[in-house]
Amino acid sequence: MSHYKRPASRLRRPFLLGLTGSIGMGKSTAAAMFEREGIPVFDADAEVHRLQGPGGALVAAIEARFPGTTGPQGVDRQKLGAQVLGNTHELAALEAIVHPAVGRAQKRFLAQNRARAVVVLDIPLLFEKGGWRRVGAIAVVSAPAWIQRKRVLRRPGMTFAKLKAIRRLQVPDRVKRARADFVIETGRPKSVTHRQIRAIASCFRAR
Repeated sequence: MSHYKRPASRLRRPFLLGLTGSIGMGKSTAAAMFEREGIPVFDADAEVHRLQGPGGALVAAIEARFPGTTGPQGVDRQKLGAQVLGNTHELAALEAIVHPAVGRAQKRFLAQNRARAVVVLDIPLLFEKGGWRRVGAIAVVSAPAWIQRKRVLRRPGMTFAKLKAIRRLQVPDRVKRARADFVIETGRPKSVTHRQIRAIASCFRAR
């Protein structure tokens, strides 16, 4: 169990379980399994896609700050990525547009689910951006580095150089594992991963 103190969150209802993991570790698969167990999941990445998609609320602001990175389908993630990846100043400018909007969506999600015993906040940069302080417990998805590399390099437009640049922005997997309350292994058969998630879900049902 993690020794980081999050006392205020532990008393909150619903209980907030933070779900995180580095790129390609299988977080989306784990989130879907929590939903299958009847636990509501707030997916920060999905919210970003919605805000940046066709007609998305942030498209105009992103185009104004990063000209030429949007079109009829919303934000062109490859063009935007080319401008911000590896550039701290530009990445901070993008985050200043995106993070407040995602935060508002998360508040709406919590209000809608305030009667639930537990919810999952699926947040890729939970450690990197300080979100770990606002949750009651942390579940980290993890897989061996060679599996992570294989999964990520299958993605369209992904290169090993891009993967290295993304990894540099993320807290290393070994550190995330050390700080987790629960480690979910996704480099094993899905049935094993699902069994781990069922066990975690039952812990919270028994609270």
